[in-house]
Amino acid sequence: MAKQESLRADPCPMARTLYILGDRWSLLIIRDAFDGKRRFGDFQRSLGMAKNILAERLKLLVEEEILQMVPASDGSTYQEYALTRKGEELFPIIVAFRQWGESHMYRKGERHSVLVERATGKPVKRLELRAHDGSPLNHGDAFVKKLKA
Repeated sequence: MAKQESLRADPCPMARTLYILGDRWSLLIIRDAFDGKRRFGDFQRSLGMAKNILAERLKLLVEEEILQMVPASDGSTYQEYALTRKGEELFPIIVAFRQWGESHMYRKGERHSVLVERATGKPVKRLELRAHDGSPLNHGDAFVKKLKA
């Protein structure tokens, strides 16, 4: 994999995250896992990616405990990939990417998908960052504070 190993130990949490999720395939695999895909062949058909690249990405996501191997849900001898709790915590990131794309990646009137609540069928409310007091938070209202070891 053409990933920079130096990112794995970088002091920046974003760089460390990008070591694992910084290519389009990893995020699309995770998106598909949230959409219910669990088998290698399902991921491969959905994404149309080369099997060797898919195998490499799945291996990394399992090693990083974002996905785990579980017995097949149909009782067969196969194994499937399932999101771990760590993987499930990526849901807001996937939603943020999706919502940004829904807002900025389509021409006016162009058909596209929208994320809806399963219970109501209504669109999911736009993600918002909030300050400690609950007020809206934008990029100018925050900074990175280095912590001592």
